[in-house]
Amino acid sequence: MTSQSSDHLRPLPEDADLPRHVAVIMDGNNRWARARGMSGVRGHHAGVEAVRAVIRRAAERHIETLTLFAFSSENWKRPVAEVNALMELFLMALKREVKKLHQHDIRLSVIGDTTGFSSAIQKHIREAEALTRDNGGLRLVIAANYGGQWDIVRAARHLAEQAASGELDPAQIDEQTFAQQLNLTDVAPVDLCIRTSGERRISNFLLWQLAYAELYFTSVLWPDFDGDAFDDALEDFCQRKRRFGMTDEQLEAQGA
Repeated sequence: MTSQSSDHLRPLPEDADLPRHVAVIMDGNNRWARARGMSGVRGHHAGVEAVRAVIRRAAERHIETLTLFAFSSENWKRPVAEVNALMELFLMALKREVKKLHQHDIRLSVIGDTTGFSSAIQKHIREAEALTRDNGGLRLVIAANYGGQWDIVRAARHLAEQAASGELDPAQIDEQTFAQQLNLTDVAPVDLCIRTSGERRISNFLLWQLAYAELYFTSVLWPDFDGDAFDDALEDFCQRKRRFGMTDEQLEAQGA
């Protein structure tokens, strides 16, 4: 991962209110590879460079948190050879990329059911999180073996256990109490969710956390998604009017 001076970035709209937290559904690796007569595995390897480019641009734009959907709980259904290759790629990335992230003051976190991974992957996840824990730059979150429904069920189970043991009065459970049991409780809410490859769905990703996120869909396949494509999404976000249930008049009064 290399650093590029923000002086070379194209200007965004004046007084742009950039998202604090951007989440990305990285889609299209297989289609990118098939279009070039390559194996799907080659597409996933090509997608790694897009990951580097987006991390670099998010850091340059001073985005607080970038969450990448790397491997869903449903992806285990893919062909065994592809899953094995993805696990090898994940392990390789943990071994090769984490020191570079640390050098650039990036903090890495992994969300999802990591117990489903090999002991080697779990070990490198723990080491990566420990190495970068005190970094103060971009917060990079990798969602791996993650599903939004799993996240919500897990939170409900924890609250039910607390209620059953008498630690928690069920009447006290509200949105804030519930959210505290979910992943990503220690970062800003997702402001912008990007999905590549032309698909227009969120595929069980951060179901609770995306409640008020702006959705951005692009036909660009993930390996072709670079820093400029990321800026396109930011520009689109800056043109949105986020009401959060209020009227335009109320928003204008707040900004006065």
